[in-house]
Amino acid sequence: MISTVKDLAAEALFVSCLQPSEDPNRATVEEAITTMILRHGSDGCAAGVATEFGDHPDVAVRRMRWVQAELAEVVMLRAPAMR
Repeated sequence: MISTVKDLAAEALFVSCLQPSEDPNRATVEEAITTMILRHGSDGCAAGVATEFGDHPDVAVRRMRWVQAELAEVVMLRAPAMR
């Protein structure tokens, strides 16, 4: 289940208009993910990712790397502190 949620978040962020050059904070990333899921649903987000990988694979790979890095940072910031 967790990987499914993470995959959906990645697809939603991927299809968002958010750009790496904006250096978005956690709240901005989370808002973009929520907006895209509500706008396109899980199937629509997945379809957008598939289209981009089909049409522009070189650019899509770079964007997905950025998406994965952003999500790793969001997850790290949300993780409870270990004591």
